[in-house]
Amino acid sequence: MGGDGHKQGPFTPMYFVKGALAGGICCGVTHGAMTPVDVVKTRIQLEPTVYNKGMVSGFRQIIAAEGAGALLTGFGPTAIGYFVQGWFKFGGVELFKVQASQYLGDTAAWNNRVAIYLGAAAGAEFIADIFLCPLEATRIRLVSDPKFASGLAEAFPKIIKQDGIIKGFYSGFGPILFKQIPYTMAKFAVQGIAAEQIYTAIGKKSKDLSANANLGLPPAIISHPADTLLSMVTASISSRLINLARETGFKRLCLNGLGPRCVMIGVLTAGQFALFDTVMAATGAQKFHFVDPAGGDH
Repeated sequence: MGGDGHKQGPFTPMYFVKGALAGGICCGVTHGAMTPVDVVKTRIQLEPTVYNKGMVSGFRQIIAAEGAGALLTGFGPTAIGYFVQGWFKFGGVELFKVQASQYLGDTAAWNNRVAIYLGAAAGAEFIADIFLCPLEATRIRLVSDPKFASGLAEAFPKIIKQDGIIKGFYSGFGPILFKQIPYTMAKFAVQGIAAEQIYTAIGKKSKDLSANANLGLPPAIISHPADTLLSMVTASISSRLINLARETGFKRLCLNGLGPRCVMIGVLTAGQFALFDTVMAATGAQKFHFVDPAGGDH
């Protein structure tokens, strides 16, 4: 793939390892850094009658009741889980994009680039969620019940002993797919399209543009109802998912914790794309980009 005057690749196995490593670093660092916001969001989702005055008030309530350290509850499974998830997500998206583009050729790939973004994101996220789900279940259990365990090392075997692997770690697999796959599809497609629009407007290479926090808002809103269900079904494993959805109501599913989630996902999206580009450049990898057959590249 070439002819645009700008290097990319070569797309050897080492390129995809670099992409996976960059993805793991960018997701692990950003999600780990946002743990306090995630704690507040999860509490609002699980206890809306207690945490009902917004994100800032939620921070104050948790600090007053449990101390500032409570805001880091679940940091271990969050950082590790999203490093693993980012490895497969970003690495998988790069792999699927490159394979699809090589199969279709530059012209067809350019004309179908949005479909490639969406398909690559969906496939990569499905694989990533298989590895993320146990650690996300552990995080939610720790946040919903701080007395359950002191951290990842204690909580992981305790969940296995109490509930088993499938029930303990994968009861929320359905909600996590409905949460993460639409989020990731929107995230990569919106970023790609927005980068092209900015490129057209200001004449800079879209592959060199920093991500904008506003790009995280559509993915955050799209995936939020499933995120609420995920928190609830993991915290209350014996409840059936459909009953939770019916009891909770559509409005609560869509709105409880949405403010903190928009803040969190906006910052995450900007940070992840910026870190991903930085790490890829540091490893010497030339990022894949679609080639416009009419001239130029994106």
